[in-house]
Amino acid sequence: MSETVTPTPSYRALFAVPAIGRVLLGMQIARIAQSMIGIVMILFALQRYNDPSLAGLVAFASIFPGLLISPIAGALLDRHGRVRLIILDYIVVLAALVLIATLSLTGHLTAWRLVAIVAVSSLTGPLSSSGLRSLFPLLVPEPLWERVNAVDSNGWVLATVVGAPIGAVVAQIVGFEVAMVGIAVAYAIAALVIFGSPDPRTDVASTGNLLRDAWLGLVYTWHNRTLRSLAISLSTMNLGGGVIQIVVPVLILKHLGMGQDMVGYMFGLSGLFGVGSAFISGRIRTEGRERRMILIPATGFVFTSAIIIWPGSIVPIAVSMAVSGLLNGPLDIAMFTLRQRCTDPAWMGRAFTVSMNLNFSGFPIGAAVTGIMLSVWPVEVAIIFGVAANALGALLGYILIPRSDR
Repeated sequence: MSETVTPTPSYRALFAVPAIGRVLLGMQIARIAQSMIGIVMILFALQRYNDPSLAGLVAFASIFPGLLISPIAGALLDRHGRVRLIILDYIVVLAALVLIATLSLTGHLTAWRLVAIVAVSSLTGPLSSSGLRSLFPLLVPEPLWERVNAVDSNGWVLATVVGAPIGAVVAQIVGFEVAMVGIAVAYAIAALVIFGSPDPRTDVASTGNLLRDAWLGLVYTWHNRTLRSLAISLSTMNLGGGVIQIVVPVLILKHLGMGQDMVGYMFGLSGLFGVGSAFISGRIRTEGRERRMILIPATGFVFTSAIIIWPGSIVPIAVSMAVSGLLNGPLDIAMFTLRQRCTDPAWMGRAFTVSMNLNFSGFPIGAAVTGIMLSVWPVEVAIIFGVAANALGALLGYILIPRSDR
């Protein structure tokens, strides 16, 4: 009779899992490219069009359309596997970047064409973000979930450390169009790396109808008390994240008169402090501690966003970004692991996609609202809006997130 071997939780054991290194490498290349896009597009709108409201609209368009169709994306992931759909998203983004760069160089890129292209390319975004995150618990044994979640979280923060500064500096030195083509090449490399990776299948609770499967995924997520609580609290909190995404570049470029490279350095600083935080948090057995590990950082974000209300120099911005990165590590690890524990494997594609996108839905809305606010009111008003959103999100978390996921 065979005996199941339970691996001792360690990062060495994680990387001994077949093919996980290849998947993580492809993920990391794509995330660095995505981090570069985030900063380059906002700077492009601010510098070329001199319009904070356009910057907010571009940030909104790069995320929100994908959120709307995320239930369908989740159903596709459950029914057709993950790797091929992840690669499809990388190809779509690659094509969009080349198109934007070409239109810009030829003088045909109007503001509305930019927004339209970004919006269309966002439609496949959930395929890669949710596809990867729902692939990990299928590839990795449960005792290693905290470790893979730490690497997953660090994938984002490390991408910010590297991608944001490189994107800003390259755009400043060689121009936005060359930077976009370079990012497109990175996506092509990521697609090649992940091509042919294993794609474990699970028993899928499918009706055979794509739209009905998508609707049932939405219903499953909403009826799952833990996933619903995370969606309500984190989406509210992420309004504040959207505020920071627009306010920090405006403060640095317009109020402090610094270069766009400094914008990249500040976002990179947040990622740098998040790297160590996430790896340390990944060594903690989160079961039974998830709620606390989410709510303490959530409360801390109220204070980090308030620091920049009076930025007489770059120092308050640097402190805010650094402490935010530090707090983000334990929150991410606890949230990812909690979601994995409370989701039936047969629903992971749909539930993860819907949950992730509901959680993040506040970010594009916060960015869009901030862009509009900055065209009408002083920047302090937008920051206060972000502080209030963080405070409300933390309060909702304390009220709604259950003390047990079982």
